[in-house]
Amino acid sequence: MADIARIQRVQRSELAVPATSPHFFQKAAQGPADSIFLDLEDAVAPNRREEGRANAVKALNDVDWGTKIVSVRVNGLDTPWAIADIMAVARCPRLDMILLPKVQTSEDVRFVDRLLGCLELETPRERRVGIEILIETTRGLAEVEAIAASSPRLEGIIFGVGDYSIELENFDTVFGAPNPEYAVGGAENDQWHFALARIANACRAHGLRPIDGPFANYGDPDAYRASAIRARALGFEGKWAIHPSQVAIANEIFSPTPAQIAWARRIADRMAAAASDGQGAIGIEGVLIDRAHVKLAEKILARATLFQGAVA
Repeated sequence: MADIARIQRVQRSELAVPATSPHFFQKAAQGPADSIFLDLEDAVAPNRREEGRANAVKALNDVDWGTKIVSVRVNGLDTPWAIADIMAVARCPRLDMILLPKVQTSEDVRFVDRLLGCLELETPRERRVGIEILIETTRGLAEVEAIAASSPRLEGIIFGVGDYSIELENFDTVFGAPNPEYAVGGAENDQWHFALARIANACRAHGLRPIDGPFANYGDPDAYRASAIRARALGFEGKWAIHPSQVAIANEIFSPTPAQIAWARRIADRMAAAASDGQGAIGIEGVLIDRAHVKLAEKILARATLFQGAVA
């Protein structure tokens, strides 16, 4: 599956917008987030889910979203709203992706893929609807490799720390934050390392974007930044923002830094010169540089090119 031509998107920040709060739509459309999802699920009271669906359809059709990635988090497949949600929003030409929550198995994704295919026969589109999913159950994490390989429509996997922590029964009350009881060698650590690393590896094995999920304490920007840095270190390329104040931090953390870009250009230039002299490896400031570093430099520069003006 890794050789499938996936749609390339910049998704450093993914801003959550409740579909029952239409007064936020225009502001979100004009804000700095790379991507936005209109939420029909957890941020909407059960007795307002149909209202939220109608609002999402209207917003997709009427709001000028510019170049932003626009998704809708539909209700889960185990609810009475899921099918109607998908059918309603997938008929809107502006929709980029369905955000499917609480994915348990690869069959969940294949079912939505097939449904979208049928809808696209009914309402042809210039570009197919993508799928991004939330892994937020213990079974979903246990099957994440098979899920990552399930569909060519699948573009990204998000770690849904809230529901996942509930299933683990570790009784965290601030979703996404490190638990001070989880310490290794006397230092506080992120208890989500296993889940994050497994999701990131499954994504990279199948050409998907790994996106970190919510950090509930939006009043603590330093802690959000630390969470984003940890996710970046594990290979993630974006993070949710549940409040607009988190967007700029995510955009910064998940962009290649000027220093990284300068390093990549230097490595590319020096190794190109070395190759012309028949050398496959050189030493720079006491560090052995070989073809693996060239591949790394190429990835950094490719990411910077994808971001274009978003990277200084």
